[in-house]
Amino acid sequence: MSELKIDDIGLKVGLEIHQQLSTNKKLFCNCFPAETDEFTSKFSRKLRASKSELGEYDPAALFESTKSKTMVYYTNPGSSCLVERDEEPPHELDLDAKNIAVLISCALNSNIFGEIYPMRKIVIDGSNTSGFQRTLLVSQGGYIEVNGKKVGVQSICLEEDAAKLLKDKENVREFSLDRLGIPLVEIALEPVSSSPSEIRKIALSLGRLLRTTRKVTRGLGSIRQDVNVSVNNSGVVEVKGVQQLDQLEKVVEYEAKRQHGLLKIAQKIKQKQLVKISRQNDVYDIINLLKSCKSKIIQKAINDGASIHAIKIKNFAGMLSYSPYEGIRLGKELGQLVRFFGIGGIFHLDELPNYGIEKLDIEKIKEQLSISQNDSFIIIAGKGSKIDFAIDSIINRIEDAKNGVPAETRLATQSGETVFLRPRPGASRMYPETDIFPVKVTKEEIEFAKKNIPKSWHESLADLQKNYQLNPQLAEQIFDSNYLDLFEKICSDKLNSPNFVASILCSTITNLERQGLDSTLLKTEEILKSFDLLIKEKITKESMEIIFEKIMAGEASSVEEAIQKGKVGMIDDKELEKICETIIKENQSIIDGQGLHSIGALMGLTMKMVRGKASGEKVNQLLKEKIQNYLDNKK
Repeated sequence: MSELKIDDIGLKVGLEIHQQLSTNKKLFCNCFPAETDEFTSKFSRKLRASKSELGEYDPAALFESTKSKTMVYYTNPGSSCLVERDEEPPHELDLDAKNIAVLISCALNSNIFGEIYPMRKIVIDGSNTSGFQRTLLVSQGGYIEVNGKKVGVQSICLEEDAAKLLKDKENVREFSLDRLGIPLVEIALEPVSSSPSEIRKIALSLGRLLRTTRKVTRGLGSIRQDVNVSVNNSGVVEVKGVQQLDQLEKVVEYEAKRQHGLLKIAQKIKQKQLVKISRQNDVYDIINLLKSCKSKIIQKAINDGASIHAIKIKNFAGMLSYSPYEGIRLGKELGQLVRFFGIGGIFHLDELPNYGIEKLDIEKIKEQLSISQNDSFIIIAGKGSKIDFAIDSIINRIEDAKNGVPAETRLATQSGETVFLRPRPGASRMYPETDIFPVKVTKEEIEFAKKNIPKSWHESLADLQKNYQLNPQLAEQIFDSNYLDLFEKICSDKLNSPNFVASILCSTITNLERQGLDSTLLKTEEILKSFDLLIKEKITKESMEIIFEKIMAGEASSVEEAIQKGKVGMIDDKELEKICETIIKENQSIIDGQGLHSIGALMGLTMKMVRGKASGEKVNQLLKEKIQNYLDNKK
């Protein structure tokens, strides 16, 4: 297995940034754009593919329709209405959202159209109740400067955000409608030949430019990156759902390795002289051959009423397990492909006998399929029409493997790998919106936007440092975090130390996240409440981490409950004095040896005992006095 050299494979990456805009209403209705976990009603839909104006079907829409899923939508009247249900025509375009899109276009030196036309983009994966997403092309061209280099902008669009996926079960997908229709801006950058780390810097720079406008939302899910990747001028693969910059770098690295590996697999297939698979002659029903098979997976499929087929692949021995790079195999690609039809995976000859499928089972299949030494086969089990779609997809995917990298859409995983999602959409996907008039952008609006282009990130950072007396590292952390607006709100009354607030919001919460705790459980109002209690001396600085830990662990839903469960209420001076006297008495040998320098060790012991119930400053002062008294009395 060889090592991949990124610089030698002709890697090209194009970024698409989707950023939610901070407005008081959704793009085409008056609902407030707020997410909630409480729903008052639900309804279901079946979405199907329809032909374009030219009489053609979009391949991505056709693929989704083969899954035949029922979509269930959960609603709340506070965050969605009949527009989101697609039971009422869209209202007029939100002018605030339009003006923010124009401002961002100006900041990126993009050429703004005098009239923008709403379009419909076919989407039938359930994320839009109507079966399409509304989008408006605002501008084209422009650039962003990153480390002295200009990265070109292809286009800037204003569009609706999708519904939030709650669950994806075998035959049902569940969504909430609170996010559907929130305005977002989509910025597509020109493809660049760059390393994964440089791609990360480009995304970071663009994200920072958007945040300097103070007109975009923050938080997990408010900004998403789609990445278009190709190597050696192969087919372009779109990877969706990248939410974090660290994940972005890993995704580009993995996809570069995967695509170059597929090119190597294609070279080997050409040497094998692959014979095209015949749907009629090379697909066999083998359920009778496996009735006595000891595989639990096979027996479960038989008991569930599934059919079991084998696909013969001539001159393909060893190709499904061939791995030019670690984790890159054609067999793995096919396994991921069939999962999107609700089928658990496949077995192939290269990995058998295994999984309870024994040598005798293999010999029976080989005999029925007339498998020679150079041939291979795949076993697949499934119910109803799903297995037919899956078999057709496998045959097409093996045929595509001869050409290297198929142009497709993939989904980013948390580990930084990618999995098959659907084929790439075609030109038939977009068509004019008939319910909304074109929207004019006047010269006055453009001039106003140009005059209000925000300061650069470096200037904004300098202002942050100056206004709050932060060091450069802490200023950068708070600006890039999801908590800048919250930080400024907490520090507005000048009663809390900005350095302490920034440290809690950036370091403490991040450290708790690294321990596997969930920061989404820590609501803004609870953070504000905790700092308010700190000002009123109801809690100590040291108790903040304990309170946040309880909430993020799901052990408490409010600051009050976290205080109670964490036992972090303030203790009175007399009780604190007794604790300090006990610590002094039990550690006299340390004081005898170190004198006043013993304060460090004794502070740690005392703070551990009081566990957030007294401030560090008060404990330090009291210990110093008592250590000094002990030393004086000893003299």
